[in-house]
Formats: sequence, C-alpha cells, structure tokens
Amino acid sequence: MSRFQIHDELTAPERSAPVLRGALSGGGQLPNFLGVLAGSPAALRAYARFRGELRHGKLPLPTLERIALAVAEHYGSEQGILMHARAARGAGLALDEVALARKFSSKEPREAALLRYLQALIVDGRPPMHLHEEAHEAGWDDEQLLEAIAAVALESFTAMVNVAGEVPVDGSSEESRTLKAA
Repeated sequence: MSRFQIHDELTAPERSAPVLRGALSGGGQLPNFLGVLAGSPAALRAYARFRGELRHGKLPLPTLERIALAVAEHYGSEQGILMHARAARGAGLALDEVALARKFSSKEPREAALLRYLQALIVDGRPPMHLHEEAHEAGWDDEQLLEAIAAVALESFTAMVNVAGEVPVDGSSEESRTLKAA
C-alpha cells in the first residue's frame, strides 16, 4: 500500500491535470509514480520538464536506460528496476547488459567508463579526477557528462519517491491507474 495517495484525473489537484493528460496521451496508462507525484503539482511539473529536456539531449537512449537501471538498483527501487529493464530491452540492450547496468557496469568500455564515474558520484559524492579523465578518454564530452549527472539526479528523485512512498509496482495488487485521455 502506497504511503501517498495515487491520484488519477479525478482526484489529482487541478494544477496536476494538464501534466497527467499529457502523460496519458502517449500510452493511456498512468504509472503509479506519476499518480503519486500528482499530489504535488509543482513537483510533477518540475519532473515532467526535467525529463522532457533530458530526452532532447546528446545521450543516447540505451545510455540513459543504463543510468536509470544503476540508480534504481542503488536505491532499491523495485518499480524503477522493472520499468527500466523493460525500457532498456526496448532500447536494444541485451539481458546481460541490463544485468551489468544494474551494477554500474557494461561490456562496452565507453559505457563502463561513464557508469564507473557516475557510481563514484552517487556513492562517494565526488568522483575522483581519474574517473573524470577516464570518461573523457572513453569519448564522453563535458556536455554528455553534465547530462549524465542530470539523469542521475532525475532518476535518484524518482527512486526516492518510489522507495519513500512505498509506491507499488505498476500492475500490482494496488492497481495502476488506467485513465481515459480527456
């Protein structure tokens, strides 16, 4: 049972409704995480804007999914692990790469260098200079590193809400919200 109310289009605060409608227009199902976040229109709008901007960055989708998997695993977010494992597979990652990403690793040296850098950021709060240089040497430029750090921040926020709120996995006994687009 979620610690926070899981809103739908009928129960959400009025200022959350436009974002919920936008989320529903793409897939027709509102993830429990967004239903919870709808309880704070400001947090929901900030999340939507942040995620939307990162989708137009330089990082490829498989890289973003690797980052999301690593962060979800770090925080123990079952919801995030399941969602991003599906998304990573859809982005072309093989099962072994999904498993490695959850451990901040990859068979691809370039991806592995980035994930080591981000793991140090999350675990130690400050990646050592040699990991920063290693990421550059692997081919990541400053713009990409900054986007990767932003992705860590966004996915950390998502995982924290899921874990702190005990948000049920979509499709669990506390059913996901299936809504009609307005």
